[in-house]
Amino acid sequence: MPFQSENSPVPIPPPGEDELPYDDGEPMESERHRAQMGLLIETLQLHWHERHDVYVGGNMAIYFSELQAKKNDFRGPDVFVVLDTNRRERKSWVVWQEDGRTPDVVIELLSDMTEAMDRGEKMRIYAKLLRVPEYYLFDPFSGALEAYALDRATRSYVRVPAEANGDVTSACLGLRLGVRHGSYRGLEIDWLRWLDAEGHVLPTGEEQARAAQEQAKQLAGRLAAYEKQFGPLPGGSSD
Repeated sequence: MPFQSENSPVPIPPPGEDELPYDDGEPMESERHRAQMGLLIETLQLHWHERHDVYVGGNMAIYFSELQAKKNDFRGPDVFVVLDTNRRERKSWVVWQEDGRTPDVVIELLSDMTEAMDRGEKMRIYAKLLRVPEYYLFDPFSGALEAYALDRATRSYVRVPAEANGDVTSACLGLRLGVRHGSYRGLEIDWLRWLDAEGHVLPTGEEQARAAQEQAKQLAGRLAAYEKQFGPLPGGSSD
């Protein structure tokens, strides 16, 4: 709905992402929180690097109503995914500039300071106003993961049971989420990771590079073993 000036009955266009504050005003709680957010965003963007119809963002404001935009009283999700959109740089997510599109998936990283909001007001807004189909809560220190699906009839969230190993499935994304031990940004801990349908972890850029190096090393080893037994390959050279 267009904004209306108090001094004029003529509607004026609502502000867009260039006019609205784009920092959500809430710094990440700890180094681990910041790294976890980056890990989830990086690996999903790499996995979908050829797709142009999806947006993956985090720790940025989402504007969904005139009153909320005027007050700037809502903090954005730590990680969110929007499907059926265009992939481009954004300062914030402004629903009225996005043809009404709202996130399909939201992940909040719990902390002592934010847990009450994540389980209360934010959860209510995601369910009743933004109608986000999937909502996840993860505690980076305890490793506890919770999954919720939207009951559209009541516009409230219903807890989704995890699999035996603790993984949960995202029906919207065709992926899974699970806690896996590993190293990222110098921290060797249990991380929340995106998984493919077979349960394989979606790799980071560093993990992709290491895998490529290991593959090249194995190939060189097989080639050396072959040439030792059968001689150099035609057209090749052996040092």
